Amino acid sequence: MFSKLFSNSIWQLVVQSDVVSKIVLLILFFLSIICWSIFIYKLILFRIKRRQLLKAIRSINMVENFSGLLSVVSDLKGTLPGYFLAKNISFLRSIVTVDPDTQKADMEPLKWDLFMQHVDQSIEDIIYNEQSYLSVLSTSAAASPLIGLFGTVWGLVHAFVRISQKHSADIATVAPGIAEALITTLGGLAVAIPALVMFNYCSSKVREIDKLFVTLSDKLIIKIQKFSVK
Repeated sequence: MFSKLFSNSIWQLVVQSDVVSKIVLLILFFLSIICWSIFIYKLILFRIKRRQLLKAIRSINMVENFSGLLSVVSDLKGTLPGYFLAKNISFLRSIVTVDPDTQKADMEPLKWDLFMQHVDQSIEDIIYNEQSYLSVLSTSAAASPLIGLFGTVWGLVHAFVRISQKHSADIATVAPGIAEALITTLGGLAVAIPALVMFNYCSSKVREIDKLFVTLSDKLIIKIQKFSVK
């Protein structure tokens, strides 16, 4: 199998290319590894966090009092939605006092506005973190074709130098040099196209996570309104 792989025409073109073209192909190869690693890592995390958020939303729906909210936070400890709930409930408890007998909190308008702003800021911070490494995918998708084009232009220059040296422009002279030059463009596209697909897919997953957090925050706010006295 390996003998067939390394004996094909494309591999021979890579072997025959000059040092600069090989460096370009090596850069593209490492970019491809980085992009696929980020994509697989993000894919696993998105699936885990989606399940955690759906569980948190179901749990919030069954809460009847502030003690129930604290119980949900305890059950979700170590998860992203658990962190979100703990952070906001901790802030809530720092600005209001919950009556232990009635399980009611006196939410003044100013304190309520502060709490809403804190919830919104928490979501923004989480979504910002969820977008980490996506810039690597978008940059790779944009830069890889240009890196490949650089290798192509470099290869074409050398191809024309060979033509001038041999004083011949027949197909036997031109074809190998052109093929060596175009192999870097092929490598650039092989990195850029998957990277663009990965970036768009991960961006859609971030939007889905954002939507689930908005739903969770709405459920939390509704429950706190229910448990509050005005």
